[in-house]
Amino acid sequence: MQFGLANILFFIGIGIAVPFTMLFAGWLLRPNVPESQKALIYECGEEPVEQAWFNFNPRFYIVALIFLIFDVEVAFTYPVAVAFRRFVALGQGGFAFLELLVFILILVLGLAYVWKHGDLEWIRRARADAAARRSGRD
Repeated sequence: MQFGLANILFFIGIGIAVPFTMLFAGWLLRPNVPESQKALIYECGEEPVEQAWFNFNPRFYIVALIFLIFDVEVAFTYPVAVAFRRFVALGQGGFAFLELLVFILILVLGLAYVWKHGDLEWIRRARADAAARRSGRD
């Protein structure tokens, strides 16, 4: 029992020691030549045009997450569709179909919710409506 614990502790020690040893060896052996060019922001080899800190439109993230959800849906639906013949042969075809239908229905309800709240639009309608009201007052 104690020998098994010693093996585990030995491998934990090696697992901790090797990365730190490699980092120390890299720090010790690599050249240290500071230059002002090294502190610049890297933009695919181009000279930086403006600051790197600027706001992205949060719509991008929402649309990307929605895409990811439906991409995962396809990844989960495909194996059931491929194995559907086997479910039918086992007499569970109705259950597999119902299970898949409930899964897709939940995703369709989620899509309807997102669509209703305008999260699929790149620019929210509220801003456009407010701008139209302001231009109507002028």
